[in-house]
Amino acid sequence: MNKQNGSAKAYTPVREKGKKAAGPTGLVFFPAFDWAISPTHPEREERLLYTRDQLFEEGVMDLPEIRQYQPRLAELKDIARVHFCVPDIEAQATQAHRIAAGGALVIADALMNGEIKNGFALVRPPGHHAMRVAHGNRGFCNINNEPIMIEYLRQKYGLRRIAIVDTDVHHGDGTQDIYWHDPDVLFISFHQDGRTLYPGSGFTDEIGGALAAGTTLNVPLPPGTTDEGILFVLDNLVLPVLDEFQPELVVNSAGQDNHYTDPLANMAFSARGYALLNEKLSPDIAVLEGGYSVETALPYVNMGIIMAMAGIDYSNLYEPDYREGLFKEDSSTRKRLEEIVRELTGVFRRRDALADATRRQNAGSLLQRRRRIYYDTDQIREAQLESLKVCDDCPGYLLIESEAVSGRGHYSVYCISIPIRSCPRCRDEARERYEKLCQTRESFDYIYLQDRTADLYRQFDCRRKKEETI
Repeated sequence: MNKQNGSAKAYTPVREKGKKAAGPTGLVFFPAFDWAISPTHPEREERLLYTRDQLFEEGVMDLPEIRQYQPRLAELKDIARVHFCVPDIEAQATQAHRIAAGGALVIADALMNGEIKNGFALVRPPGHHAMRVAHGNRGFCNINNEPIMIEYLRQKYGLRRIAIVDTDVHHGDGTQDIYWHDPDVLFISFHQDGRTLYPGSGFTDEIGGALAAGTTLNVPLPPGTTDEGILFVLDNLVLPVLDEFQPELVVNSAGQDNHYTDPLANMAFSARGYALLNEKLSPDIAVLEGGYSVETALPYVNMGIIMAMAGIDYSNLYEPDYREGLFKEDSSTRKRLEEIVRELTGVFRRRDALADATRRQNAGSLLQRRRRIYYDTDQIREAQLESLKVCDDCPGYLLIESEAVSGRGHYSVYCISIPIRSCPRCRDEARERYEKLCQTRESFDYIYLQDRTADLYRQFDCRRKKEETI
């Protein structure tokens, strides 16, 4: 039952709770042969080729429990619903990026049309480090596949209340940023502690924006956390919170670099652990994120996830060097995880009170935060001022001033985002602000309007005095 903003509404999940959905598991493969950061970079096409070869060799693709789909190109509007791409979408999203995002949309359509019971988009490039404003590539990500899929589902099928569980070893800071102010999207990320790993964020005090506090939950796992520890978090935090939140759809941002052989991290999760996690979580859709142990982990982990989603017995699934004794949790890690579970359970249960207190204290005002964002892949430094309009009747609207210097030049942009559940007053205010800024132009290079209520996206080039609409 939703109590945000004083309303009460019951939600019907895509698959009714307690009932076994019928149908196969849908799969989309897109290795992106023509895209790589460099020929030897960890994020390259081989990440999926070994998985594909193993699935075909084992005959998995011929099973009646599996149905394969072909990806398609995401439209510019699909990307504009989520991102302010600077200077434009074509500069940030190559054809490979648009097909990866489109693969997730294909699975989403198949699920909503009742063709499959669940689906897994095995696509690259990944996306969960791409934030709302996108000046370039950070953490191997230009655009964010899961939010693009979620906003597509909201516009096309009318879904509203969605949960994202990010199982990548790196904190999903891009997805967190996109849904920081959205009380209808529950974002849970468990990842290696940011004090020891990129991107250096994802701590327990990062709980969401002022009107969505408690709908972002971060679990910083101690390095070396095993199957036992991660499944403890799942059983004692993630699943109870999902039961209480009652999402219409559960999405797994399915990073696989918690694996004990991954070269970019220091965790101790196994392929069977991933399979059991997926079986318990039972996501409607999984979308591949990171995972860079190309030969020794990814084929086994992907196989385990697919088998669990399809209801195929995975009890004999092991990596060649698997040793069961390695996956028991030590007492100090278990104690820390117990503390985190207690803390975040309390935060989640206070979410309505936190939002109500913000409205009482700040109604009608703009709440601001300043941030500096580093794009490690493209070596871009961005300075950002974000302002949230606090409203009694809706999640408010968002204003972002962003300035960055990159290899493509210096850009100063102003972004206005109207959420899909915006009230008429906020919607009109935000549109008027856009029109006024386009007339005065001030010192910005580009001004953007992301109007999800009308599914209309406008971009004004202040240099050329020209507007484009998507």
